Amino acid sequence: MCPLSRRGFLQRGGAAAVGMVATGTTGAVSGAMGREPSSRNPDELAEEAADQVAILFDSTLCIGCRACEVACNQENDLARSGSDIYEGQPSQDARALDVDVWSYTTFHQVEADDYTAAFGRVQCMHCIEPACVSSCPVHALEKLGHGPVVWHSDLCLGCRYCMMACPFLVPRFEWDKRNPRITKCDMCARRLADGQPPACVEACPTASLQAGGRGELIDEAHRRIEEYPRLYVHHVYGEKEAGGTNVLNLADRPFDDLGYRRDLPERSYREYTRPAMAAIPWTLNAVGLVLGVSAWVFNRAAEISGDEEGGEP
Repeated sequence: MCPLSRRGFLQRGGAAAVGMVATGTTGAVSGAMGREPSSRNPDELAEEAADQVAILFDSTLCIGCRACEVACNQENDLARSGSDIYEGQPSQDARALDVDVWSYTTFHQVEADDYTAAFGRVQCMHCIEPACVSSCPVHALEKLGHGPVVWHSDLCLGCRYCMMACPFLVPRFEWDKRNPRITKCDMCARRLADGQPPACVEACPTASLQAGGRGELIDEAHRRIEEYPRLYVHHVYGEKEAGGTNVLNLADRPFDDLGYRRDLPERSYREYTRPAMAAIPWTLNAVGLVLGVSAWVFNRAAEISGDEEGGEP
């Protein structure tokens, strides 16, 4: 089979692009992305998400045993074994989310002479209105009605927009695979469907991880703060950050010291991602138009050249 020439590429690409425009394919994408962004404040979002499943992490109860990580790996068939998890120190700087690391525990020693351990936790925050979902042009990421954010392999294009959009830098991509996946914590959606708690919650020996309705967990978090005002920071991380998340955190020291982002707005990130994604259909139409015109010009030039050659004596 002969290689495809530049003219052949333009002819085929132009025909395909014109076909897309003619059949309304880009219009369908435009319709899918044409949903109006949310203008609701965190209180309104919280009311809507009150019955969704959430996880409350109380760092004052965490002993850093990392049983949650072992359970996560076993439940999701991740490559890391139990021995791999316990290699090295669980410091914030030494670890990161990866295709085989969907969650992990962090150890913090804020002052050099402070021997009191402070633990944090990194995982998908399962935002009420996730930026990863609103940035995906084909809806490969979905926010389920009961709380988890999940990824659909049969829809994913591999564009990795979700990785760029996530304010918590959670989604990871299998760069070394021929058929790569986006990987992230899905809050054990299969277990939730069977009426079981997430594996990490079930494995925690100190109940530092607790699952339940988001509204109930927020009430519980504020109850603990009110009961022990000198112990806890008077803030529930995730209650309003990025419009609110389904993973909530309590701590006995500033969240900055535990590696949590504190520069996030209270507005949902869907309001930021939607205008950019709405431009994609127009871009597709523009590319289709350029290829179509280019194909016509090349075809017309070929016809004229053929007529001139045929008319020579």
